[in-house]
Formats: sequence, structure tokens, C-alpha cells
Amino acid sequence: MGFALLQAVGVSFAFIALVVAIIVVASVLYSAIKVVKEYERGVIFRLGRVQGGPKGPGLFLLWPLVDMMVKIDLRTVTMDVPPRDNVPARVNAVVYFRVTDPNRSVIEVENHVLATSQISQTTLRSVLGQKDLDQLLTNREEINEELQSIIDEQTDPWGVKVSVVEVKDVEIPSQMQRAMARQAESERERRAKIIAAEGEYQASERLRQAADRLESPTALQLRLFQTMGEIAVNQNSTIILPVPIDLIRPFMDPRDGTPERGVRTAQREEEEAVGEVSPQASPDEVTPDEVRPERERT
Repeated sequence: MGFALLQAVGVSFAFIALVVAIIVVASVLYSAIKVVKEYERGVIFRLGRVQGGPKGPGLFLLWPLVDMMVKIDLRTVTMDVPPRDNVPARVNAVVYFRVTDPNRSVIEVENHVLATSQISQTTLRSVLGQKDLDQLLTNREEINEELQSIIDEQTDPWGVKVSVVEVKDVEIPSQMQRAMARQAESERERRAKIIAAEGEYQASERLRQAADRLESPTALQLRLFQTMGEIAVNQNSTIILPVPIDLIRPFMDPRDGTPERGVRTAQREEEEAVGEVSPQASPDEVTPDEVRPERERT
């Protein structure tokens, strides 16, 4: 009976040992078989040394207790940069980056995601601290390019490529918003005055050109008739027509009613005024004493 008991105990121990061995072998095989997805790469360390380039995608067998593999995700990571207090505003941004060299992202830096986040925050604060509010609101493209180039240059030794950096939001205090509103209103008034002055200048140029074209009396007379035609459209208006004085001067001589006499008298008065003719009797006013010698000689 004792032999049977010992035999039963031995069988149980053997069964337990077999189960333990199966479990150990399964765990070793599980640790030796690795699957790398399409968007991942594996960095293999054998006794602490990197074995070649990154592996993947697919199925790999590692040496148990000798090899160790670190998986690196190659997809683009979108990371929000927390808001930073600048002098005029609070600014936050978003950074897009991806791993281009899995080996360096594991060897050169402990946590490439955290390191990229920290360098993005410090770069955002240093760059925006050199900009004023107008540049933050109007030159976002230039600021984004400057941030992207600086961050990418600093993360390049880690095997991280920063593709895009965007300033997402600019929070402006209420007092600053009111000041900006007043500034915008003043700017609009300035532009309105400049546009009005430019219009006046162009109008004066056109008027000067029109005056040069209307130097002849005929052109002025035609323009006068055109203006009268425009005014005559309204029947309740009174039209005052200017008449040149030369047309009625012959009829204004009180000594003679004939037009020729009046014209000659007017011409003589004009010549006397300029000193060309003596104020003596004109050829038309010949006395009988002046004519008598001519008759006696004939």
C-alpha cells in the first residue's frame, strides 16, 4: 500500500513538472515571436546592442532572454502646445510630427514625444515674445514657418521630423480688443480721407485738362450752350444768358445812330485811350475851312 502511495505521488509530481515545462516553453516562444504592424518598426537590441536597422513589418523570431525589441510608431502625431502668456495675448499652437529614424528616436532621446512637446513649448514662448500684436494677427504664415524651422532643427538629431506648426488661437484681453477697435476705426477714417483727397486731386487734374481744351472762345460758347440745354430740362428754372458787349456796342453811341458811325467812334476812343491818335478832330469831322484850299488849288 505504501508503494502504491509513493507511485501515485510520483505521478502527480511528474504531471506538475510537465505542466510547468509546457508553460515555460510557451512563454519563451511567446516572447520570441514578435509581430510588427504596417505602421510600426522594431528596433532590436541583442545583449544591449542595436542589431542593424529597424525591422518590420511582419513576423520575427527573437532569441529568448537575449534579444529585446522596442516598437516605434511611424504615424504622424498631432500634439497641442499649451497656451503661453505673451505680453499682449495668450497663444496656443498645434504641432504635427513623425518619426523618420526609429533607431535614433530610441537611442538619442528617452521619450521623443515628450521631448518634442517640451521643445515646442519653449520655442513658441521665445518666438512669440519677440512679436507684437499686429504681427501675431497679420503675419501668421511667417510665424508658423519660423516655428516649424526652429523646432525641426532641434528635433532632427532625435530622428523626428516636424512637418507643420500652426498658431491655433490668439486670446486677446477685453481692454486690448477695445483699443484695437478704436485703432481700426481710426485707420478706416484715415483711408476714407486719403481716398477723398485722391478723388479731389484727380478731379482737379481733369478740370485742368478741360480748361486747356476750352481755351478758344468757340469752345467756351459751345460749352455754354450745352450747359443751357442741360438747365432747360427743368421748366421752373430761370436762365440768364450772357451776351458779349461787342455785339451791342455800336448801338450804345449817343451821337449817331448808325452802326458804322458808332463803330468808328468806339475805335477812335480806344486809340485815344492808348495814345496812338491825337485827340484832335477825326477824319470824319472835317471842317469847311480845311476843304476850301483844296478847291482853290483845283
